[in-house]
Amino acid sequence: MNPIPFLYELIGKNILVRLKWGIEYKGVLVSFDKYMNLQLRETEEIINHEVKGSLGEIIIRCNNVLFVKEFESTQK
Repeated sequence: MNPIPFLYELIGKNILVRLKWGIEYKGVLVSFDKYMNLQLRETEEIINHEVKGSLGEIIIRCNNVLFVKEFESTQK
């Protein structure tokens, strides 16, 4: 499966990104590049299912990402 169309559909939406070591980031996907580095805004850092703080705008390097999914506001 090619992830590029999936990521295009997520631009402007709330997403959840889990890194390889378990830290999660919830924010709005602004953009991504050909390497699938992700740019998020309104980002919160989540460790052990607990929000640790607001980070604002961040870039996540592609090789750290375990998965990306759309984040529904009804989810924890």
